[in-house]
Amino acid sequence: MAYLRNTSLVLLLILSASFAFFHHGWANYDQTKVLDFETTLDESTFGNPHSMATVKYQDEAWTVYLAPASRMTDRGLTAEMIKKGTKVRLVAYPHKTKTGEMRAERIYVDGKKYELR
Repeated sequence: MAYLRNTSLVLLLILSASFAFFHHGWANYDQTKVLDFETTLDESTFGNPHSMATVKYQDEAWTVYLAPASRMTDRGLTAEMIKKGTKVRLVAYPHKTKTGEMRAERIYVDGKKYELR
């Protein structure tokens, strides 16, 4: 019985650590540098733990972390609305150490604002 309990504890710790590694908290992004620009989505994925998009910003490809799919759906933003080729306005913050990565605070689709935090 103790073996099963110890094994379960080890698995729980491993899973917790792996999810923490992939979580993209706001602390990693420089909120003093606001990127506010219009672009076209080159690629997008709608899912969890975060939806993502690839866009051009200052003639470079950037990865944009969006909100989880459930949060975006709750706020009226669907996968169809952020598919490849959609023109959007993004308000985002660049990653503090990784070039070419940003996290979006809000997205505008067809002029309508969607808060992502």
